[in-house]
Amino acid sequence: MATFTLPVLPYGFNALEPVIDQKTMEIHHGKHHQTYVNNLNAALEGHEALSGKTLEELLVNLEALPTSIQAAVRNNGGGHLNHSLFWEVLTTPSENNVPTGELAAAIEKKFGSFEKFQDEFTKAATGRFGSGWAWLIVNKGKQVDITSTPNQDNPIMEGETAILGLDVWEHAYYLSYQNRRPDYISNFFKIINWDAVSNKYKEALNK
Repeated sequence: MATFTLPVLPYGFNALEPVIDQKTMEIHHGKHHQTYVNNLNAALEGHEALSGKTLEELLVNLEALPTSIQAAVRNNGGGHLNHSLFWEVLTTPSENNVPTGELAAAIEKKFGSFEKFQDEFTKAATGRFGSGWAWLIVNKGKQVDITSTPNQDNPIMEGETAILGLDVWEHAYYLSYQNRRPDYISNFFKIINWDAVSNKYKEALNK
């Protein structure tokens, strides 16, 4: 049976400093994300009928899975999918970091301005009690929107497509920020790879 694997980062562990420090990246990628992958593979062992299913297919049809592994696939499959996207939409810090082109136009149409988008995204991230994620999504109506999910849930479970995600679990920021989640969220806007997000936006429109 095919197994899921930890993706290789497209940059060095220190590439996001000072926004996200090297030690956090090493632990977050090599320990936390690897554990989700390991636990997902363990949950799927012995379920040959699921061989060949993509991660997205598993998560969209959770209720179709054997009851005994639904929670494990939801938590660990979600963790694998969420983190895989997270690494893809990050880049080296830049102070003047804004989207362009079609995505910029879609954000302005939905929120009124990029600054208002930042405000709404920040509210979603700060307002997520406990552990979870804030997302920029393409919803069922093919419009951009903002949402948040608990734990390792992903918008795909609701038929929506995440194109940008921010991990607000404490393990994502605690070494540098301790309990200062708002500072972490504010700095996050400096390391968004808007080219990658734009590509995901275009892909979502064509689904």
